[in-house]
Amino acid sequence: VIIMAPELLILLGAAVILQADLLPDKKFLLLPPINFTIKAVNLAQVLLHWEPNPDQEQSNVQLGYHVKINAPQEEDYETRNTESSLITILHKGFSASVQTVPWNNQSLQASSWVSAELKAPPGSPGTEIVNLTCTTNTKADNYTHLRAYQVSLHCTWLVGKDAPDDTQYFLYYRYRSRIEECQEYSKDILQRNVACWFPRTFINSKGRDSLAVYVNGSSKEAVIKPFDQLFALHAIGKDDQKPWTEWFLIAVMMTFCFILLIFSLICRICHLWTKLFPPVPVPKSNINDFFVIINSEKTGSSETEVISYVEEAGFETLEDSVF
Repeated sequence: VIIMAPELLILLGAAVILQADLLPDKKFLLLPPINFTIKAVNLAQVLLHWEPNPDQEQSNVQLGYHVKINAPQEEDYETRNTESSLITILHKGFSASVQTVPWNNQSLQASSWVSAELKAPPGSPGTEIVNLTCTTNTKADNYTHLRAYQVSLHCTWLVGKDAPDDTQYFLYYRYRSRIEECQEYSKDILQRNVACWFPRTFINSKGRDSLAVYVNGSSKEAVIKPFDQLFALHAIGKDDQKPWTEWFLIAVMMTFCFILLIFSLICRICHLWTKLFPPVPVPKSNINDFFVIINSEKTGSSETEVISYVEEAGFETLEDSVF
């Protein structure tokens, strides 16, 4: 027993050390990320970027990040990446916060928050456009084989209530990585742009990506505040083609007519119709049906008429009369 005691103490010590490594240290603290920045990288698109804290103590705990969007609309999510790209409106500004969280251990407490902000673009209040509406129109494209359909875009808006008379607005749209500036405008009585028309775009009307529309302006009297808005394509989805429900009904009707035609031909060839629906016998009438047969014979100057009355079977037969 005395000889085995040191060995037992060694095994017990190793087990205690291993258990200590597996269990999180209660004094282990998560530190917030550093160098958190928000950058506008495109129309209605921002890139959030941060770096892990270099002073973070190394451990077997996997780390993640909790991102919280504060403005323009509250939203939060978790990620293990150190950057995140978001599609959002920017004319109201953008702000967000991020903290370090344990990814696989909920017993540890998350770090404190770090925040960053992208300020709203400059401009005089009331000079931005209002009531921006956009619609797309899909038509069959017979001029190119690159796409089966072409999509046009039409947008209208109202002039800001405090915009000077010399204000001029300019519209851009972004779909995925494509950005186009409007070239065809409609004007009001003061020759201010109030509508835009793109006869052909790079928009995919069946796509799920959002359509970003951005309108800025210029004036000699004031700084015009820009405005941007996101549109879901299915919500603005005008299509000259028939809806799928109409195509479905047409297909059903054509199939039914084809089956009916084939069935009629089979019935005609095999006399199936008369076998399925035999003729119904007509009931006999209670009134005697007589058939009058008039035979006229002329002999010289005299004329003899023979009238025969024939009654149906089952009735008494009259004698022939000769006049």
